[in-house]
Amino acid sequence: MINKTIAELSKELHAKKISSVELTQQFLDRIKKLDKNLNSFITLTEDHALADAKKADAQIAKGATTPLTGIPFAHKDIFCTQGIKTSCGSKMLDPYISPYDATVVTRLKDAGTVLLGKTNMDEFAMGSSNENSFYGPVKNPWDLERVPGGSSGGSAAAVAARLTPGATGTDTGGSIRQPAALCGVSGLKPTYGRVSRYGMIAFASSLDQGGPLAKSAEDLAILLNAMAGHDERDSTSVDMAVPDFTATLNDSIRGLRIGLPKEYFDEGLDKNVAIAIQNAIKEYEKLGATIHDIHLPSSALSIPAYYVLAPAECSSNLARFDGVRYGHRCKDPKDLEDLYKRSRSEGFGSEVTRRIMIGTYALSAGYYDAYYLKAQKIRGLIREDFINAFKKVDVIMGPTSPTPAFKLGEKVSDPISMYLSDIYTIAVNLAGLPGMSIPAGFANDLPVGLHLVGNFFEEVRLLNVAHHYQKVTDWHTRSPKGF
Repeated sequence: MINKTIAELSKELHAKKISSVELTQQFLDRIKKLDKNLNSFITLTEDHALADAKKADAQIAKGATTPLTGIPFAHKDIFCTQGIKTSCGSKMLDPYISPYDATVVTRLKDAGTVLLGKTNMDEFAMGSSNENSFYGPVKNPWDLERVPGGSSGGSAAAVAARLTPGATGTDTGGSIRQPAALCGVSGLKPTYGRVSRYGMIAFASSLDQGGPLAKSAEDLAILLNAMAGHDERDSTSVDMAVPDFTATLNDSIRGLRIGLPKEYFDEGLDKNVAIAIQNAIKEYEKLGATIHDIHLPSSALSIPAYYVLAPAECSSNLARFDGVRYGHRCKDPKDLEDLYKRSRSEGFGSEVTRRIMIGTYALSAGYYDAYYLKAQKIRGLIREDFINAFKKVDVIMGPTSPTPAFKLGEKVSDPISMYLSDIYTIAVNLAGLPGMSIPAGFANDLPVGLHLVGNFFEEVRLLNVAHHYQKVTDWHTRSPKGF
């Protein structure tokens, strides 16, 4: 059962070949046995899960179900969960018990999912390796000496190791897609505004977007059906009709126009990753797609623009964590200033501190125009590049990450090298477009991800295109040895 997709498990549950309680217990047992090697979970909600599973079995007996009824699931620990610790991977929020559910949590709960627990992550979603967590680094199940990617590395590693059939993640600059690529699973970042951010603790509000991770594109479509939709409590949530993302998965892709940006195949791309991506493109040609060379001239500026804009927003969003209302508070403060300084210094890790300082500097008097305003202008140029490209092509493809998973500790002392891990994904967030990563082979025995980018609100097309590739390949079915 552990190797089955969500779609397959749903059929097993509805046919009553297995109960949700039995299925949930299998995954709980695997987590307790195997996660000590991975550290992919922060919180395991065993009693909660079994209670949810009993309710799901009762619903199945009545026939009142959805495709997700009784499916075990995990949430990245950035989503608020009522009565359960929500830490954001930080000492600052280590004791915080959320009094409410995020909209995404509510919608997946209403769809019948069974909550196994909360997954590990880079502190406040800041990182590309999942080494910035207060609870220690997550390890890649394909090689325990390597990173799973970040910041949703706990979710990606848990899905890859078959500890959960699916999980939520968040993507600010590639934090769903990059760990999906490095762990050999499928991950989708929807269009900005497609999925509610209410109850998702903010890093950079104009960039953050929640999305699902699972084994297959079909599973992502099933999950997005439950997650997507307008939320009046989120002012950035888009009020538009939500299609059935599963309905068109098998529609023909003959004649699909695939754009290959020359900027995505530059000197920084590992040659073995490039070979895997080129082989994936050939599969699409066999399926009837046509290949077109395109140019995204401003994409080279995405890293510097992002690392002005995202830290600026984070410095503002994280100002609320001051030791006064909730979260970590220093002991015996001498005065209010001491309370602020020591609580924040003790509560935040080094990467979060670095980004707060950069963001505060960029927004300070005399530097706002020189840095923040200029970065916003570059963001506009990046968006225009994509708009022009989609006049010529239907989907843009390339590598998700320039290299396979790197070793733990390899880039910790070199922030710039770490930031470049997201060089192919960040522009998608700056533009607000949907993007996804699907398994597309191996390089040096480590997973490689194929990056798909679609036009605004065209998740239906992305999922359809990814599903066809997964019908003729088996990369997404591979599992790491020992798991």
